[in-house]
Amino acid sequence: MLKLLSSNLHDIWDVLSSEVRRVFSDKTTLVIFFLATLVYPPLYYYIYHLEALHEMPVATVDLSHTEASKRFVHKLDATPELAVAYRCATLSDAEQLLANHTVKAVFLLPHDYGTLLALNQTAQVTCFSDISSFLYYKNALLGGSNVLLDEMHAIELVHQSSDGITGELAEVQVQPIAYDDIKLFNPTGGYASYFIPAILLLVVHQTLFFGICVLCGDANENRRALKLIPARLRGRSIYRVSLGRLLCFLLIYYPVSLFDLWIMPRLLGLPQLGSAVDIVLFLLPFILATTCFAMSFGVLFSRQRMSTLLCCLFFSVILFFLSGLVWPQGSMPRFWLAFSYLFPSTPGIEGFVRISSMGASLGQVRSEYLALWVQAGAYFAITCGGLHLTRWLKR
Repeated sequence: MLKLLSSNLHDIWDVLSSEVRRVFSDKTTLVIFFLATLVYPPLYYYIYHLEALHEMPVATVDLSHTEASKRFVHKLDATPELAVAYRCATLSDAEQLLANHTVKAVFLLPHDYGTLLALNQTAQVTCFSDISSFLYYKNALLGGSNVLLDEMHAIELVHQSSDGITGELAEVQVQPIAYDDIKLFNPTGGYASYFIPAILLLVVHQTLFFGICVLCGDANENRRALKLIPARLRGRSIYRVSLGRLLCFLLIYYPVSLFDLWIMPRLLGLPQLGSAVDIVLFLLPFILATTCFAMSFGVLFSRQRMSTLLCCLFFSVILFFLSGLVWPQGSMPRFWLAFSYLFPSTPGIEGFVRISSMGASLGQVRSEYLALWVQAGAYFAITCGGLHLTRWLKR
């Protein structure tokens, strides 16, 4: 029994060491594994490091010219989201500024704005927003809504005062239930704090996938797939070959993933509420599942060295959309929801974001954690089956 175990370990070690030498002798793989994973995180961070748009330029068209309309425009300019850059006399002038992208939104106050408010009737404010970016629309809506709420509060207090109700009693009448706007897990409402953690994990997934597929494609392109297997293992159990390669990529990429997903966010100042132990334990099945997924894909489909590049680029955006961060998974068609779980990135992003950004424990992401282990086992079996098939076809 001990002799058999020693023989198996010796075979696995031979495959592991030969695979490590192959990785470090391939310049393309080294660039993908190490340079790309070190460059992408700070690159994404410095693009989105401002977190949110502030002082977005807008134009106002005040056709009322009353004290109430001027107060509304002044409050718009005072919001952190908006800055009144132009006060236009006509709507056509403002539309021209919006068409030229000089401003990102236009607020129109009609002729009867002040008159209707004085008569205790409903007045209307119209907002035209540049929707070429969702953030422009968000800022225009958020800034305008905040001013409207504040104005309605002030108008109600004036009405209460005219009825002889003042002070704390008037405040209670106007706002019987006080509320606080608290943004959980992302106090600033920042884009980077929401976007970067998921992107970092997707970068790890795609670079590991692409690097392994490049190695598999190179072996298949040069018809060296079987020659890379030690001669004494070609006619025996192939699981040792798969296990040796799996351990090779795990030993190389697990420290890289820890640096990208645990150390890098701290260096960049991104919020990280999860414990280091939970992150380390969660990343283990994620790296295993991604490695097995890439090896199975490489064995079955990578016939040329760079053939997986197009596939990698094509699926990168799709995988981000399928993760549930752009569109809720509960609203996805069942087919696409099931299809998303073919990729380790889906449970990986869900679980990692909950741990890192929301402070969840490993037990609270149990379903994602178990899904990654299931994917690792399934794709490892597919990899072994693919190697058996390759060996059988080459006979």
